[in-house]
Amino acid sequence: MENIESSQTGTAGSIDLKKHRLDHYPNIALTRFLNVDYVHAKTADGGDIYVTRHGLPFIGHMEPGNWYTGKWFKANREKLAGTSTVYKVTTKPVAGKSLDMVVKWCRMGQDVPLETKIIEDVLRAEFNSPFEEFSLVEELRSNSYGPKDLKIMLQKPLAVYVPPERLQLWQTGRSKAKIMSKIAKHPGLEIDILRQYILIYKWVRGLNAVDAFEQAGLPDTKLSEFTHQVINDLRLKGYRVLDQKPVHFIMRPRPDGSILKKHDSCMPYALVDFELLERMPEHEEQVKASRRGSYLVKQRDRFRDDVPKKWPQNLQPMTIMGVDYVYGLTESTNGHLWVAGHDPDLFDYFQPERWRKTPSTRLSPTDDVFYTKTKDNINIVWKVSTVGELPGAADSCNAAIQDYGYNSPFEEFSLAFDLTRRGIATIYPRAIYKTGLTADTGCIADKRRYESHAYILTPEGVPVLEMDHDYITVWGFWNGPDESLAERDGEFYTGINAANALRRAIITEPEYERLIQRVQSLLADHGIKNPALKGNHVLLSLNPRGELMRDREGELDIRLSNFETMQRIA
Repeated sequence: MENIESSQTGTAGSIDLKKHRLDHYPNIALTRFLNVDYVHAKTADGGDIYVTRHGLPFIGHMEPGNWYTGKWFKANREKLAGTSTVYKVTTKPVAGKSLDMVVKWCRMGQDVPLETKIIEDVLRAEFNSPFEEFSLVEELRSNSYGPKDLKIMLQKPLAVYVPPERLQLWQTGRSKAKIMSKIAKHPGLEIDILRQYILIYKWVRGLNAVDAFEQAGLPDTKLSEFTHQVINDLRLKGYRVLDQKPVHFIMRPRPDGSILKKHDSCMPYALVDFELLERMPEHEEQVKASRRGSYLVKQRDRFRDDVPKKWPQNLQPMTIMGVDYVYGLTESTNGHLWVAGHDPDLFDYFQPERWRKTPSTRLSPTDDVFYTKTKDNINIVWKVSTVGELPGAADSCNAAIQDYGYNSPFEEFSLAFDLTRRGIATIYPRAIYKTGLTADTGCIADKRRYESHAYILTPEGVPVLEMDHDYITVWGFWNGPDESLAERDGEFYTGINAANALRRAIITEPEYERLIQRVQSLLADHGIKNPALKGNHVLLSLNPRGELMRDREGELDIRLSNFETMQRIA
């Protein structure tokens, strides 16, 4: 059982498998998500479990057959207070000992209860994904921010368990109308709503602050003062919980009913419940700035091989159509992700929970293309792929596109990198995301790409392009060359497509027509054509002084931004 006085903060650390016997899981893999290491294993029931370094000594206890499956769970669980589904459960004995755990169903993707929003006046509150939650808890445990002498004791995260069964929609507690509305607003970006994610924490002995203060005969005013102290302690460490309640503070009562105190008369406590844990704004900005700075350097060097890189077991290199990727699964959405380059450290920046629900701006009245700033302060543009679709009757290039079809995301990235190598500037291809949610294959009008890509397989032996999944391409939002931003972040360029530049009289009609002809000629010189080329497929650049960028010959500096209808000429 957890001892409240020995539950001190520590560093996240790495996992050393040599120290542990893992007889329960002969086939395991070391994985890493959002700076936390896990042991990933398949459970006997066909589910998945991701065990932290804290959980490894108890990995046998967390096998679902020892606490979750059968009649044991109902007979040995205790419902805990709160609006979430959370229980204390005692496991079956393993090696002669049982373990008390807290198991909590993750509410990622659900709406925060109204009363919670009112308490903290946080109308945009969002539940953490399981891996975001564990990452923040481990970050707070590391004691790397704020006063070093202030140590906040925390409940230890042991594992994330993903049961094998997929629920019916009504079992998830989510409204079908709300889900459909969200999917319409953010196509392909919902979490896998039919999967469950169960967070396992170690049980902390003691009473919650409400019961402890009542048992000690202390007035409500003292409880209120203590609650403010805890909130202030968290603030000093750079964090807050948007729904902070005294039932989330675990105290240690003495035999006489009084509350245990330290030598300085302070009452020790341990925090539990972190689904709404987040950094304070000032700390958040510092972390974002640090991660952004690291990201910009890594993007600049993403194809370098002379920089040592450590590859976790959950990520693998892949080359598709001449483009090198870091490939892996997105465990929180059951999706797949390909990040351009050779640097596995870039993978976490494009995990869908880092950008799928950040505020976005639609960039096209007709296409599903959006700008957003990720949780790491990275500017990106994401677009739902049109692969498998056919153009509408109103499209003037209908015949040409129908004859060839829309490119797959992998073809788009291949074309973009190929053009860059040939000296034709493009926006930066960053990542390709295959959603975990399955899509309706009945809407696939053009199956040619799926047939031509059928031989390209993931390391798991699955075709990289499947008809029953949506695909999202993620591009860098053009605000300057990677090389320049890595050296001096903040000296931003402004991108404006040629059609808007003409509409705003930044360029003239003759300049616009000459520009489109120049692009077609450039493409043709390199064996490429685009029968659907439009002014909004070509970006112009304004420098920090607001001046149009031009090359040495005085021609407008151009950057191509759309590749779905480009064709290589045989």
